[in-house]
Amino acid sequence: MDVFFIVLGFILLFGGIIGSVFPGIPGPPLSFLGLMVSAASSWLAFSTQFYLITALLAIFITVLDYYIPIYGTKLLGGTKAGITGSTIGLVVAVIALPLAGIVIGPFGLLGMVLGPFVGAYLGEKFAGTRDENAWRSAFGSFLGFLAGTMAKLIYAVVIFGYVIMALFKVWTA
Repeated sequence: MDVFFIVLGFILLFGGIIGSVFPGIPGPPLSFLGLMVSAASSWLAFSTQFYLITALLAIFITVLDYYIPIYGTKLLGGTKAGITGSTIGLVVAVIALPLAGIVIGPFGLLGMVLGPFVGAYLGEKFAGTRDENAWRSAFGSFLGFLAGTMAKLIYAVVIFGYVIMALFKVWTA
């Protein structure tokens, strides 16, 4: 049974890494679930504090991933119109694209990048913002998207690394 938990845990951990890059797959929650399933084997055990911290981080990063493109827009000088546009673009990318069947693959990823980017640009243009400032606002949403993706990827890789290190300690002892 231990082998089953480890194999299933690794599948979930790999899913977490993939989900950190591709939209529609919840990367940090899958990584945390992979950690929990792996730890269900008798080979691995982590402290309760470790589980609590990694769970809270998974929740925080997942929530932050939706907010950070909006913050990037604001950080680079986006007005309320750009922030609203970025938010609408993100909602379209998160809700409308999956409803249209575009979830995984290059179109889903492209939609997650372009949704806030185009939304921020159009929001600024509808508000009468100059082209240069509208592009800067859109670029801010893109940088926010990249920052969110990096945070998810770092979390997933670190969790994967903890499981690998724990297994290595058990198997070399």
